Amino acid sequence: MQMFAPTFGLRSPAFAGMTAERRFAAGLLLAGLFFSSFAFADARREQPPSHPDGAAIASAHTLATAAGVQMLRQGGNAFDAAIATSAALSVVEPISSGLGGGGFFLLHDAKTGKDVFVDARETAPAAAKPEEYLLENGDFNRDRAENGPWAAGIPGLPAAFVHMADKYGRLPLKTTLAPAIKLAREGFPVYARLVRGYASRRAVMERYPGTRAVFLVNGASLKEGDIFKQPDLARTLETLAAKGRDGFYRGEVAEKLLAGVAAEGGRWTAQELAGYRVREREPISFQYRGWRVVTSPPPSSGGIALAEMLQILQGWDLRKLDPAHRIHLTVEAMRRAFRDRTFYLGDPDFVKIPQRVLSSLDYAAGLRATIHPDKATPSDLLSGEETPLEDEETTHFSIIDADGNRVAATQTVNLTYGSGLIPPGTGVLLNDEMDDFALKPGTPNAFGVMGYDANAPKPGKRMLSSMTPTFMESPDRVAVLGTPGGSRIITMVLLGVLGYDDGLDAQAVAALPRYHHQWMPDEIEAESGAIAPAVATELKAMGHGLDLPGDEAAGGRGSSHVWGNLQTVLWDRKTNTLSTGSDPRNTVGRGEVLEAVKAK
Repeated sequence: MQMFAPTFGLRSPAFAGMTAERRFAAGLLLAGLFFSSFAFADARREQPPSHPDGAAIASAHTLATAAGVQMLRQGGNAFDAAIATSAALSVVEPISSGLGGGGFFLLHDAKTGKDVFVDARETAPAAAKPEEYLLENGDFNRDRAENGPWAAGIPGLPAAFVHMADKYGRLPLKTTLAPAIKLAREGFPVYARLVRGYASRRAVMERYPGTRAVFLVNGASLKEGDIFKQPDLARTLETLAAKGRDGFYRGEVAEKLLAGVAAEGGRWTAQELAGYRVREREPISFQYRGWRVVTSPPPSSGGIALAEMLQILQGWDLRKLDPAHRIHLTVEAMRRAFRDRTFYLGDPDFVKIPQRVLSSLDYAAGLRATIHPDKATPSDLLSGEETPLEDEETTHFSIIDADGNRVAATQTVNLTYGSGLIPPGTGVLLNDEMDDFALKPGTPNAFGVMGYDANAPKPGKRMLSSMTPTFMESPDRVAVLGTPGGSRIITMVLLGVLGYDDGLDAQAVAALPRYHHQWMPDEIEAESGAIAPAVATELKAMGHGLDLPGDEAAGGRGSSHVWGNLQTVLWDRKTNTLSTGSDPRNTVGRGEVLEAVKAK
């Protein structure tokens, strides 16, 4: 520092005529100002950066990630990358999502600091009354709820592409949809999960001529390594890119969709197809142990449940607990949140939801007080009446760009390959989201969750969802995460949030072992190896029922060995570095960090 001090301004005309003493005093003042400016500069450098030094994308398929990366390299932002990634997933993951389905997009606009939730959930056709899903004897017609035209809601994903391109993106749809169009036209290698899924749904898929035309080649189903081309889907995407909303919801594509549904006995109308609109909603936000959590509002059930569970759990320091008690308390929070999901949650455009109460600290404190630290609460002791007041079937991706814009998006066709129905000439595999309504009150759906009047179908109503795209923000870290997995989505995101709070990195969060409780049935489900045998014994002694794969001795009947496909990106603001976490269970490829992509 000596090289600055001896001559710093003291020989300038301003100091001429000063006595030595006054020049010395003035020099001390200037030196003080100089060093203060350095201290201020150091303080500024300690502030977290306003945006990352690059961009990151994590999705369930490397070709979808590459589509998003391509948009960023072409000058697009996170929202353009989200359209491209989503559309590419719609081509390469028909088992999980597609133009015939819907999704939720949680967006953060770095320029305004605003978070917004784009609701592209499917809607109920007017003809889909509850009585249409009953057999003559009054039993629930599960086949109609899960397969074919009556299972399908009006798709929302194409409208989301148009909405985000018009309002948030920099690039036109012709650019953002180009990678998906190329993948559909030129094809991509078939991977094992597509083959497994098709084998499990073959009897349904091959009911419909439009589906057979896409998935069968000379009468044979696709094999791993085959190149899967979808020319009809490429043409549908091209029409959407050229004409926007009218390229899907009106005109030739719409006519083919309506004809294909009608040919199989379904009843959609041109008016309800043309009338579909996305909804922008205010996300749910709350605090958890120094994190600001931003997540999904209804018609997602995930955000309220996540707020409820985390605010119950913040009464304990989970990091100091032994594994059995940590799982016990977490499960008790899950149990209570899923009970409330059953009775209160639905489409907020149709039902009044006590959101403020359910997501409040006071309500969480009251629920916490009902939890015994060493004993399970039997679910039938929690009121079954209202009180006053998705694994391979879905996909998720997470994005942060160099401007600090963020996207957490979860999209789906519901069950594996949706309804199984492709209207001829469209390439569009329709969803089977109608099963997510309470089609028969109190009857569990395909994921075992129940519902009542709040989630009963009505024309234009959106079915309740478990999709839970989520942001986490602390002074040091920002995370974007979400996963498929049916009703287990909510608890997998919960465990991911807890993992980040434990200090794990993105890949460790994506790989966390998973367990779940949803009030009814009254049992803890878990992946293979997620709960050690000694811990399972302790939980059973506390009164918990267990469903552990391959562990019938511990009470399990053998649930799925792996769950979900969590995709997450993490921005470490201390080092201004990005990282991705892609689930090792089902991901084809890995996420990508682009340090060279700068803010524009």
